[in-house]
Amino acid sequence: MIPEPLVETRQLGRLRIHAIQAGGQRLDGGAMFGVVPKPLWERRIPADERNRIQLGMRCLLIEHDIGLVLIDTGAGDKETEKFYDIYGIENRGSPTRLQDGLAQLGYAPDDVTLVINSHLHFDHAGGNTVRDSGGALRPAFPKARYVVQRGEYEYATHTNERTAASYFEHNFVPVNEAGAYDFVDGEADIVAGIRAIPTPGHTPHHHGLLIESDGERAFYLADLVPTTAHLPLAWIMGYDVEPLVTLETKRRILRRAVDEDWLMIFEHDARTPWTKIAHDGKTYGVRA
Repeated sequence: MIPEPLVETRQLGRLRIHAIQAGGQRLDGGAMFGVVPKPLWERRIPADERNRIQLGMRCLLIEHDIGLVLIDTGAGDKETEKFYDIYGIENRGSPTRLQDGLAQLGYAPDDVTLVINSHLHFDHAGGNTVRDSGGALRPAFPKARYVVQRGEYEYATHTNERTAASYFEHNFVPVNEAGAYDFVDGEADIVAGIRAIPTPGHTPHHHGLLIESDGERAFYLADLVPTTAHLPLAWIMGYDVEPLVTLETKRRILRRAVDEDWLMIFEHDARTPWTKIAHDGKTYGVRA
């Protein structure tokens, strides 16, 4: 089932932010929870008959002084039916649910000023590009600049047997060929109030986005903590290429999130777009 609602909106200081559910996705529960035993993780997210759990693909649209800023772009619409079945992707719309979410808010792809990729896996950057009527690939947001870590782009374009299944060059190379990428290196202010914070582990150059306005802060976690069920430090995806690095990144980021009262934004949680978190002395979880 595709997670609903399509769009959820809230205020963050002076910024209006919109969580757009760009589609449903079903991935193997064992892969999503790594070394955590199934009797534990299935209490939080039940598996289907193929051992897959329901996930979302939540993008974030920010109404910013520079214009519309979009963080991540979902899976796009360029893959085969077999591919969408394997990964349980349900994102069809007009043509995609991401575009439907923009339309529901009164916007079109041409209205987006800036696209920020947390990293370049297919379910986060697949909507970066589209095929035109002649089959040629072009940026899906033709008037936007795109931002990603320089190291992530290099990593994505030099894959190996372990990483190739997650990176499809047609999702990001055409953006670079169009001269639309602005690369950042490490922690960096992208625009006023939006800062890239390196969060390595899932990939070596993965970053989260810290959004701040009038003293309020939110953090787009991407795949560092994909769902609220992944808040405990040791609950780490089997997809992470450096799980022990993920562990230390989570320790650093979640401690800071509690200390500074961040709103946490979850990309893959099927039900919860955002919440504050707490530490009960033993583990991290959703604040009661």
